[in-house]
Amino acid sequence: MLAIYGGASDAFDDETEAMGGIEWRSDFRQLIVTPMIGGFVTSDGSLYGYGGLFVDLDLTDRFVVRPSLAVGAYSEGSGKDLGGTLEFRTAIELAWRFENLSRLGVEFAHVSNAGIHDYNPGMETLTVNYSLPLDSLF
Repeated sequence: MLAIYGGASDAFDDETEAMGGIEWRSDFRQLIVTPMIGGFVTSDGSLYGYGGLFVDLDLTDRFVVRPSLAVGAYSEGSGKDLGGTLEFRTAIELAWRFENLSRLGVEFAHVSNAGIHDYNPGMETLTVNYSLPLDSLF
């Protein structure tokens, strides 16, 4: 599945920035958790690339909750200083699954270094996500 998303980084701060990203979500479902890789860029030039795991939890035939956990590398550009390059990302998405298996959702994420650096302000993102199965692209 391929997801594109856009919204706000540092969503609950007075220096909110626009952001956009892309994420590949594996369809390998042999285990409960599934791998993903992704990244985003903010309007101030911050970059974050990550890899991690997620779980799809079906609330109904249409509603899906997707918690995820990832680790990645952050470059602040002219944006927010998060204290270091190594940053962790936790997120939760609530999405509506269409009949063609594409999804439209809202995701809240927190990015921080979990205290491994002296400075750890953290950053919250709030995005709208659209994802679709890769086989529908070809």
